[in-house]
Amino acid sequence: MHRVPASYRPSAPGDWSELADGLVEASDLKATKRQRGAFYGTDLDLQLRRRGVTTVVIGGIATNMGVESTARTAHEHGYAVVLAEDAATSLSAEMHAFAFEHIFPHLGRVAKADEIEI
Repeated sequence: MHRVPASYRPSAPGDWSELADGLVEASDLKATKRQRGAFYGTDLDLQLRRRGVTTVVIGGIATNMGVESTARTAHEHGYAVVLAEDAATSLSAEMHAFAFEHIFPHLGRVAKADEIEI
């Protein structure tokens, strides 16, 4: 198993459960993930389907890990996927660019956050 040196790990808030101010609406769903992706081991798919959601907008930490895992699963579940390129980050610029240039276009639409209309 490959381990990332501590010096390369992005800093994160305490237990990773707090979102930045302005990102949370009262009606938002909160899925606590315990794996790389937001779907596995959570009721996210069930909750989205109950609400009639057909499109998901994805951003986050670890572009080529959590973001990619969530995007792949969302695509496999039949959601329209929108990936916010400037609302994600990775361990390196090269890894981030590779995902957004070569993988994500096959899973959904890539856009800048301010180009996404909800």
